[in-house]
Amino acid sequence: MVTCYLRYVIHPYKAADFEAYARLWIPLVNRLGGTHHGYFLPHEGANNIAVALFSFPSLAAYENYRTRMATDSECQAAFDLAERSRCIVSYERSFMRPVLE
Repeated sequence: MVTCYLRYVIHPYKAADFEAYARLWIPLVNRLGGTHHGYFLPHEGANNIAVALFSFPSLAAYENYRTRMATDSECQAAFDLAERSRCIVSYERSFMRPVLE
């Protein structure tokens, strides 16, 4: 299994737009073969950092998701929301593997 860790720098005055974006992606990732563990939005501390975590059985399964996502109309609509609202300033993507025992 591989887990994608996304660290976002968001526009602090557009947190509601980012939350709408996040709510779109959770079912999309699940529909396209992943397991979404949720988005984590600012609460205390920094007001411009958000995190998302989702897993796939393998890096190959993640790559398959990326290929399917590129032509999926609902995924493209989610990207368009972020682009129109400019709620995301930047992001970093890392892949991790779990240590289960």
